[in-house]
Amino acid sequence: MRRLSLALALTLFAATLATSSLVLAGETPAPDNAKAYFINLKDGDTVSSPVLIRFGLSGMGVAPSGTEAPNTGHHHLLIDAPALEGDSLNEAIPVDAGHVHFGKGQTEASVNLTPGKHTLQLVLGDWSHIPHNKPVMSERITIDVQATTGSAKQ
Repeated sequence: MRRLSLALALTLFAATLATSSLVLAGETPAPDNAKAYFINLKDGDTVSSPVLIRFGLSGMGVAPSGTEAPNTGHHHLLIDAPALEGDSLNEAIPVDAGHVHFGKGQTEASVNLTPGKHTLQLVLGDWSHIPHNKPVMSERITIDVQATTGSAKQ
């Protein structure tokens, strides 16, 4: 009975490790306290285009793509794109209209968005554009871009 219990426990432990490795990303480690966030936007904000977006990062540093240094990465802005999860966390972040790369180490950008609701998320990529292992991502937020400039937040 003891052997059966030990075998069962080891099997569960191995399954847990296998499952957790699917949740984690890439090979470049990130500190547990690392956090990406929007400095000047929050979920539900009404803005006008172009939208100034300031990228926040704590617990790590920003470096241009191609810079392989511990605890650094560069920002990617997901615009109306599905959240990165599963196998996509182990691959380079795509380059398209929904995945904007800031490989020069930029920490803000002015982005033209059409009127209407848009989802935004920041994802930190390592030197090769792959999310870190534990992914460093902001919360996904939704903003409403107004057709007129009026009193909308910039």
